[in-house]
Amino acid sequence: MKSPETINAIVKIADEFDLEPVALLAICHVESGGKVFARVGGRLEPLIRFEGHYFDRRLSAGKRKKARAGKLASPRAGAIANPRTQAARWALLRRAEEIDRQAARESVSWGLGQVMGAHWAWLGYGSVDKLVGEARAGAGGQVRLMVRYIVKAGLAPAIAAHDWAAFARGYNGPGYKKFRYDKKIASAYRRYRKLDLTGPSDGSEMPETLRPGTKGQAVADLQQKLCALGYPLNIDGDFGPATRDAVRRFQRGNNLPASGVADRQTLTAIDKAMPLSNSGSTMLGWLSRIFQTLFGR
Repeated sequence: MKSPETINAIVKIADEFDLEPVALLAICHVESGGKVFARVGGRLEPLIRFEGHYFDRRLSAGKRKKARAGKLASPRAGAIANPRTQAARWALLRRAEEIDRQAARESVSWGLGQVMGAHWAWLGYGSVDKLVGEARAGAGGQVRLMVRYIVKAGLAPAIAAHDWAAFARGYNGPGYKKFRYDKKIASAYRRYRKLDLTGPSDGSEMPETLRPGTKGQAVADLQQKLCALGYPLNIDGDFGPATRDAVRRFQRGNNLPASGVADRQTLTAIDKAMPLSNSGSTMLGWLSRIFQTLFGR
């Protein structure tokens, strides 16, 4: 969850569903362990967990027999172990899909929120494939799937009240205390809020020009925005060749002189292109800096 894309998605969706962004960030971090994607077969995929006991009870007698023989199903929860790597888990899912595609996908918890595919109808998706498509649609899809579950389960008031025990009980089940989910979320929330001494700035100050060789926070803010707009960069506050090339690509795509220099015209165009409002864009930069401070990136 260190990428501006993920932070941007969390902030946008929190605003859409009237949730506190920092609270949702804390929950997402605890639920995902800070990791949103795994590379599987050359593609970035959401993290999954296959539940063999779910699969077992969704199959006809003939299919159940085949799945049990293949060590894909069991009536006992936890009897079908998940492989250590995500690539191996996706391979296990593919084997299960060969027996029954819908039942297999319903028997997986998807994405950073680990929402079960079996909830697709309850959450208002047209099919389990629609739910899976949301989870595979990037960081935003994973966050939206998680938040749809949170809202449907009536857990938004617990987030608003910062009642982490009530949230963890509703989201993680009665065994939440064993894994200290409430304590972990409370700790993450305090860490984020502790860094917010003054809140995000109003963004009124804009540098006249950023060019190759420039260093500092203004360059880091520019790099964050370029990442959010689909021009991936290391956010290091150093206007080097990669930043120059990203600026050029943005300029070419927006009918601006492709100088590679971020002048006021280019900076204004970047702000207007951001998927958030100006205040949301400032919030994005602020939250990105929080993540960089906490996780060293």
